[in-house]
Amino acid sequence: MRNQGLTVWDTGSSDEAKIVALVRIPVHVPALLCEMLQALRPHTGGTYLDGTLGAGGYSEAILEESSPEGKVIGLDLDPDAVERSVRRLERFGERFVVVHGGFQDARTILASMGVTSLDGAVLDLGLSSNQLEDPQRGFSFRFDGPLDMRFDTTAEQGALDYLRNISAAKLEEVLATYGEERYCKKLARGIITARERGSLKTTEDLATAIIRIMGGRRGKIHPATRTFQALRIAVNREMENLDTALQDIPTLLAPGGRFCVVSYHSLEDRAVKQSFRDRRKDASLWKVVYPKPVRPSLEEIRDNPRARSARMRALEAL
Repeated sequence: MRNQGLTVWDTGSSDEAKIVALVRIPVHVPALLCEMLQALRPHTGGTYLDGTLGAGGYSEAILEESSPEGKVIGLDLDPDAVERSVRRLERFGERFVVVHGGFQDARTILASMGVTSLDGAVLDLGLSSNQLEDPQRGFSFRFDGPLDMRFDTTAEQGALDYLRNISAAKLEEVLATYGEERYCKKLARGIITARERGSLKTTEDLATAIIRIMGGRRGKIHPATRTFQALRIAVNREMENLDTALQDIPTLLAPGGRFCVVSYHSLEDRAVKQSFRDRRKDASLWKVVYPKPVRPSLEEIRDNPRARSARMRALEAL
């Protein structure tokens, strides 16, 4: 259905949806799932925001914990993620509403739906396995595919277009800021040279250019890791969008409501930490739930190695 210009998926029952729901699909368990539920404290009758829907793992857990009347509004920029979550969570019916949109627009989206207060909200800032392992999405240098990296595949500019228009100075800044890349100047010049030669069209082209510039692997981290991270963050305006969400989402919390953010690299975690600390200065309104970020257990890291860098912080409205 349509809601004031926003695309909203109706998860009501249908014969087709019931058939799809019977198909056994392997489901990835998101990082820090149990810890997120302990922090969020879902309860029946509550209204919750999952601003990074992904495969629907967090939403499913919140819906189960807030049964029989809790509701979840799920947002995601990735149309594929929206479709997958609709299929996965069809059984919850009207308790689950999905919107194709980003968490930076949460205030506007919720207002258009008549939602003025939340009992909790959660963001998982990591890439999903589906995004990483799909060569056509261009997120990983492990697979050859188009230089895309867009979360929202309906957006206009992917990584290739971004690189076509960027200056060497700006690329150096992006690599230094978002990739924390020590060799940002050398890499920026080399990537621009590869672009001018017309040899920069795929993820493999970019990874090969980086290896040529850097002289092969150094240590445990692939030489292309930081560059791919930096470009992905820049293309999707991740830090700008996170800053907006950190400003807006807490103000939507009802008293006692909590906002949980799971991050995976230091840039994100620093932004969350600083934002929560700034709010804590008004102790009558806000409380930082944990003095230090919550980390995954050794058992979880063993079962899901991608969770090893996850860190969760939580803020409570008083």
